[in-house]
Amino acid sequence: MSIDFLLTALVIVASPGTGAIYTLAAGLSGGARTSLVAAFGCMLGSVPHIIAAISGLAALFHASTLAFQVLKWLGVAYLLFMAWSMFKSHGVLPRADTPTAKSNRQVISTAILINLLNPKLLIFFLSFLPQFVEPSEASPVLLMLQLSLVFLVLTFIVFAAYGIFASFLRHRFVTNATAQRWMSHGFAAAFGALAIHLAFMTR
Repeated sequence: MSIDFLLTALVIVASPGTGAIYTLAAGLSGGARTSLVAAFGCMLGSVPHIIAAISGLAALFHASTLAFQVLKWLGVAYLLFMAWSMFKSHGVLPRADTPTAKSNRQVISTAILINLLNPKLLIFFLSFLPQFVEPSEASPVLLMLQLSLVFLVLTFIVFAAYGIFASFLRHRFVTNATAQRWMSHGFAAAFGALAIHLAFMTR
């Protein structure tokens, strides 16, 4: 495994995106444990894209305009839903042990859907993984699986770091209603911006 792959994968994972933003929001709203659950969910949400890319389904998907558009607009709709949910929360941060706090199942389901409904990931894995597989490779599928596993582990580590860092700032927001409101509106704007970006995405 080349250092080029590790560095490239790390830069890609660390770049702000839907998964990173959601993990930050999870850390601020639910604490360190919730952020780890969110990071794990985001990692799981990438698995179907990786399987599709390795099996060749992504190539078929990439050639199908209808399939691409359907997944893209589902992703846009879900991001807008996330933006509205953040906005209407009015900045109320529940304690991790309160009945209004999200369960681990809810957090992980949302995280999985955020990545699963992102066609950019599917196109990314289709174009990214093969670059690090030499034509002379004896077992290209095995190598792509190994690279994918490393990418998933990096995803979890980086997202978890984001979430845990956010959880340390949580106490600054719990007692400050104005800060909570600005935070929730900020995350709403971020998800809205990502939805707009995705809406204008072409293959």
